[in-house]
Amino acid sequence: MRRLLLLGCGLLALPAHADPVAGTPLPGEPQVIQRVTEDDQVRIEELRVRGQTRRLTVQPKIKGLGPYEITPPEPGRDPAQDPKAGQRIWFSLSF
Repeated sequence: MRRLLLLGCGLLALPAHADPVAGTPLPGEPQVIQRVTEDDQVRIEELRVRGQTRRLTVQPKIKGLGPYEITPPEPGRDPAQDPKAGQRIWFSLSF
């Protein structure tokens, strides 16, 4: 009887772990969306975190033109007052 009591107490002392269901984000995790839009001449990759555009990468399919990024506006800032918003950044060196 004493062994059963000790075994029961030992089992209660073990932490109970519940694995989160696959595909559901944990509380506090941001929603991340990756979109790819493609046609005959260009491929556009968009990364959104919490509904805000974080990265826009444009890759032309024309030979000789390299990929570039378009700078999205800073969250919470007026796009008209943000001098970097909408500017293109060309990749001259890649590692």
